[in-house]
Amino acid sequence: MTTKKQEMQRIIHLYREETGEKEIDMHDVALFAMKKGWPMPKPETPLERLAKQFSEAAREEVRRDAITGRPYRANLAISGGSQQGAFWVDIDEAPRKHAHKSFVQRREQMVGDGLQLSFDVDHWNSINPTEEPIVMPMDLTLDIEWRKNAPDDDAIEVA
Repeated sequence: MTTKKQEMQRIIHLYREETGEKEIDMHDVALFAMKKGWPMPKPETPLERLAKQFSEAAREEVRRDAITGRPYRANLAISGGSQQGAFWVDIDEAPRKHAHKSFVQRREQMVGDGLQLSFDVDHWNSINPTEEPIVMPMDLTLDIEWRKNAPDDDAIEVA
């Protein structure tokens, strides 16, 4: 049995086939699917939308460390919450177990992204044997250290 996501992927392939487009805008695909009779999703309730907006605001709040001056996220998300799938805690008030769980979950997201990126790079390299292979280092330690020690955007003076 095919899943909804697989059916959506089939529609994307059909769109590409029928239009000949290689670079596609998903709004165009959605319009195409709607015209083909794809059922439109149930709209979010105002409460669901507002909760998402609060989650976005919480995710984007940044403070500066009083000692280092470096930015840090003010709020941590921990999976396993109510309808939104996560609950939030202020990093300055987070018990160790919540902070640790949030950090592990974020690291796992990075590992998953890195794994999939390596599969994608490997595939591209294998189907393009006459091209120079794309090498994508996965050890981000130096990149992170470089960015930690780069001047802040605020500190850079524009001439």
